[in-house]
Amino acid sequence: MYAAVDLAYDYPVLGAFWTVMWIFLWVMWLILLFRVVVDVFRDHEMSGWVKAAWLLFLFLIPFLGVLVYVIARGKDMGRREIKHAQEQQEAFNAYIRETAGSATPAKAGADDLFRLSELKAKGELSEEEFQRAKQKLLS
Repeated sequence: MYAAVDLAYDYPVLGAFWTVMWIFLWVMWLILLFRVVVDVFRDHEMSGWVKAAWLLFLFLIPFLGVLVYVIARGKDMGRREIKHAQEQQEAFNAYIRETAGSATPAKAGADDLFRLSELKAKGELSEEEFQRAKQKLLS
């Protein structure tokens, strides 16, 4: 009635290797397919009809479509990817410069106000001098 199942015998190591290999190839295929689709949309030199034709070709005959696309336009795919990465880096750098530039005066004003309050606490500034300097900083 009770039968022991020997899993190693039912699923040999070579079978596990082939399963892992096919899963890996399937994931690589999906990555390549999505990269090609993204590249079709990213290319601003292609007209809308050409993009539609490539997408139709990719979805109707995916293996042949990806192979033909990579052969015909593969070299430019790398150039477009590099250009896109450079544009993103430039936008990020501009954002950082803008953010750091706008934060600097506010921080400098706060630092000056802190120094003024320290000078007043030490007794080096009178209340009248402190108020004048504070008004000057805040305006």
